[in-house]
Amino acid sequence: MTGAVSSAAAPLVRPVLECDGCGERVRLPPIGPRAEACCPRCDTLLHRGRLGSPDAPLALALGGLALYAVTMAAPFLSLNLLGQVRVSGVESGAGAFVQQGYPLLSVLVVFTLVFVPFARLLLLLTVLLGLRMRQAPRWLFRPFGWHEWLGGWAMVEVFLFGALVSYTRLRDLAQVELGPAAYGLAALAFTLVAVNALLHPSQIWEALERQGATAAPLSGAGEAAEGPLLSCERCRRLSAAAPGSPCPRCAARLHPRKPNSLARTWALVVAALILYVPANAYPVMVIVSFGRGGPHTILGGVKEFVQTGFWPLALIVFLASVAVPMLKLLGLVVMLLGVHRRSAAGLRARTRLYHVVEAIGRWSMIDVFVVSVLIAVVRFGNLASINAQIGATCFAAVVVLTILAAQAFDPRLMWDAAGRPGGGRA
Repeated sequence: MTGAVSSAAAPLVRPVLECDGCGERVRLPPIGPRAEACCPRCDTLLHRGRLGSPDAPLALALGGLALYAVTMAAPFLSLNLLGQVRVSGVESGAGAFVQQGYPLLSVLVVFTLVFVPFARLLLLLTVLLGLRMRQAPRWLFRPFGWHEWLGGWAMVEVFLFGALVSYTRLRDLAQVELGPAAYGLAALAFTLVAVNALLHPSQIWEALERQGATAAPLSGAGEAAEGPLLSCERCRRLSAAAPGSPCPRCAARLHPRKPNSLARTWALVVAALILYVPANAYPVMVIVSFGRGGPHTILGGVKEFVQTGFWPLALIVFLASVAVPMLKLLGLVVMLLGVHRRSAAGLRARTRLYHVVEAIGRWSMIDVFVVSVLIAVVRFGNLASINAQIGATCFAAVVVLTILAAQAFDPRLMWDAAGRPGGGRA
């Protein structure tokens, strides 16, 4: 059940939230366990019903941690070429990147595939177990804040699609077998999706607040306090405080809008646009098989899949590695220009565009993960080898820059510039 709720009118009473899509201040009615509240002005999701029993998400998180251990410890792929066998693990590509002179790509793979999923599972377990205690620890807001900060960088399911593309390429080269880690990775991806479907951040923050696991004693939004009402960027609580003060619930710094949002977003977008050209012009890897082969660009890989009849994979690679980065860059430019031109046209559509850009950003990492899988296992000397190239670094930089640009942009500025600020504007 999804529905819009009515805008708040003075005097403000709890519970009140400021929409992070348009800045509208909204008073929430009672919401059922399976219901959602959406902004009446831009349709951004504001809140889900109260968290029920944490048993299901807790069990999934525990299962996810066990699957993570299996996935990281067991073999992922094995390749047999003329009797020579190479076996790789999920993280083997990171080591191969270092050996081939691309340490930054190694750090990116380890961070998004190894560290972040493990850290988020561990942090979520800490919070869920803490909420089951008779008196939740006061510091419990910190691990959940870290959990949310890391959210956009967990890429297990993206790696899974990259592994699928790699598997298709490897089948043409030699005999390839999936190891236990491949099945564990698939199960882990589904588990993480299930956890995200069961839990919404607003439910956890609400539970933490009820149990007093906050940065400071809380009073209702709009009650006697010094300063304007400011919405926390991390936990979305509306608090009366001076700009720059810590949020009483999660300790994040409070600001009317994201600081220097336009300048930071423009800088990141321009840098990504500059790198987008070499990312597509330079090869991402060199494939040599029995003395034949050569460099491969991203578009070259798409063409190869088309020629061999793998249309679905060609479409996936084209969308993730060519269309999505361009869509993100063009979308951000459209939104930035809309703010500078103070345009009121299509505000609702542009807000939806922002949420799409923010959600799809990490999927462009598919090509980086493809290279990671291939260079880890195809190491047969003169018989066959695959080596990373500078194009992979440029492309990874584009992906990271566009993710950071989407995080830096504040969509509420589009409504402010059009003369339609929400009730939460300072």
